[in-house]
Amino acid sequence: MRRAMSGILKRKFEEVEASSSPCSSLRESDDEVSCSESGDSSDSVNPSASGPFTPDSILKREKRLRTRRVHFENVTVYYFSRRQGFTSVPSQGGSTLGMSNRHSWVRQYSLGEFALEQERIHRDMLRDHLKEEKLNSIRLKLTKNGTVESEEANTLTSEDISDDDIDLDNTEVDEYFFLQPLTTKKRRALLRSSGVKKIDVEEKHELRAIRMSREDCGCDCRVFCDPETCACSIAGIKCQVDRMSFPCGCTKEGCSNSTGRVEFNPIRVRTHFLHTIMKLELEKSREQQQ
Repeated sequence: MRRAMSGILKRKFEEVEASSSPCSSLRESDDEVSCSESGDSSDSVNPSASGPFTPDSILKREKRLRTRRVHFENVTVYYFSRRQGFTSVPSQGGSTLGMSNRHSWVRQYSLGEFALEQERIHRDMLRDHLKEEKLNSIRLKLTKNGTVESEEANTLTSEDISDDDIDLDNTEVDEYFFLQPLTTKKRRALLRSSGVKKIDVEEKHELRAIRMSREDCGCDCRVFCDPETCACSIAGIKCQVDRMSFPCGCTKEGCSNSTGRVEFNPIRVRTHFLHTIMKLELEKSREQQQ
C-alpha cells in the first residue's frame, strides 16, 4: 500500500515538474518579473550580457539652487518739515538744516512713478543751479570781474533769468551732483519759508568754536619733522596733510615721522569715484540684459 502511494505521488510530482516553467511560480507572485527562453531577451533579474545594465536611482535628484533676489513693488516716501538742525557743522555760518521729529504727510509711489518724480525734482534743481551760474556770470560782466560797482548787478536775482537763457536740454540730469552745499543766506531763507520764525543765533557761535577747535590739530612742524619733537610721532600717529601745510606742515620729503605720513590726493579720490560709477553702470546694464 505504501509502495503504491509513493509511486502515485512520484508520478504526479514528475508531471507537475515537467509541465511547469522554471519561472511559473515567480510569474504568479510578481507580475513585474518576466521569464523568457530566448537568449537575446533580458529581464530585471537577469540582464542581458549584450549591454551594461544601469539601474534607476531611487534617490531624489538634487534641486537646483535658485538665486533669490529682492523685488520692490512700490516706494513709500515720508515728508518732514524743515527745522533748525543743531546736528551738523557747515564750513561757515550757522542756521543748519534739520527736520521735525514727526513726518507731516506720506505718499506712496510705484517704481515708475517714483523714478519720474525724482527726475522732475532733479531737473528743477538743475534749472535753479544753471540760473545761479548764469546770474553770477552776468554780475561779473557788469562789475568787470568785481572791479567796479554796478547797481544793476546788485538788483539782479535768479528770477530775472529766463529758461531761454540756460541750456537745460543739453545738460545730462544724471551727471549733475545734486547734494550741493548751501550758503548761510540760502539756509536761513529755507528755514523761514518752512515756517521757522525765530532762528537761534547761539548756534552760530557754537559752530564757530567747533570749527576753530578742528583747526587746532596736527603737528607744529614746518617742512621737516623731527621724530623726537613731532607731536604726531610722539603720539604714535601718522602726519596728515589735507591741503598745503594743514593740519601738518611737513612735506613729503622732509617728514621723518616713524609712523608715516598721509596726504590727501584729489586725483585718487576722483579715480575711485569714476571706478565706482562705472561698476554701478555695468551692474545696471547686466540687470537690464537679464
